Amino acid sequence: MAVDTVPTARGRAKAERRDALLSSAAQLFADRGFDGVSIEDLGSSVGISGPAVYRHFPSKQAVLAALLVGVSEGLLTGGRAVVSASSDDPSALVALVRFHVDFALRDPDVIRVQDRDLASLSPADREAVRDLQRRYVDLWVDVLRRLSPATERPELRLRAQATFGLLNSTPHSARSVTTSRTRALLEEMALAALGR
Repeated sequence: MAVDTVPTARGRAKAERRDALLSSAAQLFADRGFDGVSIEDLGSSVGISGPAVYRHFPSKQAVLAALLVGVSEGLLTGGRAVVSASSDDPSALVALVRFHVDFALRDPDVIRVQDRDLASLSPADREAVRDLQRRYVDLWVDVLRRLSPATERPELRLRAQATFGLLNSTPHSARSVTTSRTRALLEEMALAALGR
């Protein structure tokens, strides 16, 4: 007998509430810092009581972990999909840049939270984030290495990490430029930083 995998209305509502909590947490943590936000603040931001947050997450730290581990998993999975869908390495690199620019413009609050509150994660969650991020960097370095086989990996890693620094600065630097112009400038500068 096949198991029905269609989510129930209750299951969908719970998943939507969890997603809403993560979205609100990103904004609240970005604005006030992890320590400046209470469980009551998180609940209130989505129209529930503070204690109701515990139906979705065991602690405020677990909310932060779901946010930062989740985005790191998403970057790695998405980056792999971008590379797999590309016809060659030059187009893979352009697609990776566009993918990361999309992330930086879509989720500036998450970048701000990562910058400021990574240390508030448990050691295990912090290591999980760092491991996922290392693998994401390696994905870029692998593409760069195929494009420039004579260049040593440490130099390519430096190029990739400097590019992330450039792209991830958008929450602080891209406030008075239109989104379309910001996107074009970031893509151009990132490809230049990567030696392309």
